[in-house]
Amino acid sequence: MNRLFVIAAPSGAGKTSLIHELRRRDPNLRMCVSHTTRARRATEVDGDDYHFTDVAHFESMIAGDAFLEYARVFDHYYGTSRAALTAAFAGGHDVILEIDWQGARQVRSREPSCTSLFVLPPSRTELERRLRARRTDSDAVIARRLRDAVEDMSHYREFDYVIVNAEFERAVADAREIIAGRGTALRADRPELAPLLAELLA
Repeated sequence: MNRLFVIAAPSGAGKTSLIHELRRRDPNLRMCVSHTTRARRATEVDGDDYHFTDVAHFESMIAGDAFLEYARVFDHYYGTSRAALTAAFAGGHDVILEIDWQGARQVRSREPSCTSLFVLPPSRTELERRLRARRTDSDAVIARRLRDAVEDMSHYREFDYVIVNAEFERAVADAREIIAGRGTALRADRPELAPLLAELLA
């Protein structure tokens, strides 16, 4: 049976790098490439990183119930088409969705058998450092992302599992344990997360 994994995180927590490494190590994992109305960055490839489209087309897809999930984030739409998931499953693949907590909530409602993971940074200081290291956003955008990160992280308990991306190889190993069905120690409700969450959400 094909499995669906949903991975969410605040911007800068490292989920994209994590997913790329998971896919490199497991050829059976596929991503459903999301649609978005935001501008393409210089390093991004249309159809690989995202399907870049305009607002009118995106909203026509919403009207046609073409999305498994969609959300408006940072003034832009993002969404995962039903067709992309169906095609991946038809090919016999397990699927990873890289989405935000709003989208994850929609997916859980429509695909309740999915497994959901939330990725946390090891501290707010490190989250800001990672955002600045990208050198793609202005100070104002970074400040907004940091404010919004608190809202994003406050939804961590809605997920089955939480990974703390303090050391990348460890985070990859934790994610692979979850994918293999051995993630009991990484449940979102584990008590040892409390001090970190208190700092991140303060």
